Amino acid sequence: MNLAEFKSSMSGAAPAPQFDAPLAALWWTAKGGWDQAHKLVQDEPTAEAAWVHAYLHRVEGDIGNAGYWYRQAGKPVASGALDAEWEQIVQALLGSSRV
Repeated sequence: MNLAEFKSSMSGAAPAPQFDAPLAALWWTAKGGWDQAHKLVQDEPTAEAAWVHAYLHRVEGDIGNAGYWYRQAGKPVASGALDAEWEQIVQALLGSSRV
């Protein structure tokens, strides 16, 4: 799956069942479902989930908490446009998954 196909999947009512928690969280985020997204990644122990978790707290405006999660993910704290970061994370996750 590529970015365009991922975006196309957002016409549905729920993320595709084959999406792992970080990808499903990004799907929900794009649909305005911050709470659903946060629930999916808050207890996931992976670096990918921590990266999405960081992004979610950045969206929320909680930069201190976001910084903690970026460190957990081993990623630099993002400062660019949120839309660009969302696409970067989606592309990275799609590139490392078997979706």
